[in-house]
Parts: sequence; structure tokens; C-alpha cells
Amino acid sequence: MAYDNTNAFARILRGELPCIKVFEDEHTLALMDIMPQVDGHVLVIPKEAATTLLEQTAESAAACIRTVQRLARAAQQAMAVPGVLIVQVNGAEVGQTVPHVHFHVMPRTSNEALRPHVAERETPERLQAFAQRIVAALAAT
Repeated sequence: MAYDNTNAFARILRGELPCIKVFEDEHTLALMDIMPQVDGHVLVIPKEAATTLLEQTAESAAACIRTVQRLARAAQQAMAVPGVLIVQVNGAEVGQTVPHVHFHVMPRTSNEALRPHVAERETPERLQAFAQRIVAALAAT
């Protein structure tokens, strides 16, 4: 499948759309999900243009996993929860809503229900507050 350079994550990477950034390095960007399924829901995206993990280069995929692992630790600590759900979906037919490979990092407890995927926007103020907690946890590690 040809990569669609007009997708939201490509536009964020080019600076055409805003985001609440949590972490960035040479290969990846981590940002708050604007329609989170749990408080502290972070997305990790590669800077490489790839629609799915299956199309991503091994170098880019490895960089994503390093960032996912780092963000998962920080989000778990920042949100004071016992675990982290990490989800990565490949293909619109199975629920991928943005055609740019991405990982969902969701800190959560066992009794917390997930909110529906891409259902309700969170306020920028709440997202910024969660981002600040995660950034502080990243800095402490």
C-alpha cells in the first residue's frame, strides 16, 4: 500500500498540525493521544513514512520499540498504575485509524475499563497535565 503523506501523523511530523509532545529523538516522536482510551495514553510514531509495522524498516521499528519501552516505564510511574497496555494495529480492516505506523502506550489498572477508541476528545488542559507528569518521569530516569 502506498504511504499517504497527508495523514495526521505525517502532518504532525512536518509541523502542520499541533500535538502535545512528550518525547522526541532522531527516529521517533511520542505525543499525547487527543482521544485517549485511558488517562496518560501516549502514542509513539516513527519519523519514517510507513503505513504499518510490516512496511517499516527494521531500524525504524527497533527505534520505536526503544521509545515505547521508555515511555511505558515513564507513563506507568507518572500515572501510578501497576501495568501498561501496549497496542499496535496494522490495517484499516482490523482497526488502524491513522495510516502511519504507531504504538499506543496506555498506563492502566486491572479494574479500569478502556474508553472507546477515537470516540471522545480530551481537553488540552488535561492532556497537558498528563504530559507534564510523564515528561517529569522521563527526566527522573
